[in-house]
Amino acid sequence: EVGAIDSIVDIVGAAICLDYLGVDKILSNPIEVGSGFIDCDHGRFPVPAPATQELLKDAPCRYGGVTGESTTPTGAAILHSFVDEFEPRGVFVPKEIGFGIGHKDFELPNVLCVTAGKYTQLEPRILKHVKIEANIDDMTPEAFDPLIKTLFKTGASDVYLNPIMMKKSRPAQCLVVLCEALKSEKISETILNNSSTIGLRIIPFEKVVLPREESTIRTTMGNVRIKQVTQPDGQTRWKSEHDDIAMIAQNSNENYHSIKQKIDAEISLLLSQKI
Repeated sequence: EVGAIDSIVDIVGAAICLDYLGVDKILSNPIEVGSGFIDCDHGRFPVPAPATQELLKDAPCRYGGVTGESTTPTGAAILHSFVDEFEPRGVFVPKEIGFGIGHKDFELPNVLCVTAGKYTQLEPRILKHVKIEANIDDMTPEAFDPLIKTLFKTGASDVYLNPIMMKKSRPAQCLVVLCEALKSEKISETILNNSSTIGLRIIPFEKVVLPREESTIRTTMGNVRIKQVTQPDGQTRWKSEHDDIAMIAQNSNENYHSIKQKIDAEISLLLSQKI
């Protein structure tokens, strides 16, 4: 079905359109996938079709808003490939507005709206996050390491342990996971599936994040990634990537701290020359 003429025209046409418009960033609201069933060349499938759902991994989706297929695999492929930010949190000033009307009738108007304009991301960004906590007193210390690694793979922003004393003076660990609110359900399931806890606490909070830029600096000892942030007063500061320095130190058989001092001094000089 991907080789169908209309699919090829849609994909190539979208690419030509975006190249012609020359936009810097593409934003999208959550994607409505629909509900019910769809007839494909391989039989009858529930909505969303397998290819559609696979392409929309990590994208915010809505289900059941209309009866029928609201997002096709072709549409999902275009969104997956081009959208830079779902659920934008900045300020958008529309300049040009266009509507595309589909032929299929739903309970809601079958209309796609595309707007071109100026987007300003709020700085510093205020993001909705949650803190998920679980008191655990019946896991061995070794069991926490694979749990923490799995949580980071699932999308946790940070994971740490606090030693606590529970009732009857039982020593325990309070597992704390920080993540985006949209990922709280997946993170909660990961904790319940991979630990011995039988309950969680989910605490919402807002997180202020400085704008951050990642880049790679070529030093005399090798390439090193840095993270550079901009403070509200306009000043910038940076930090070299630990893993890159550790790898260089390992390959050179030199002390980590001395390697870090040399590399940081060289990066500082290179950045000052760019200014």
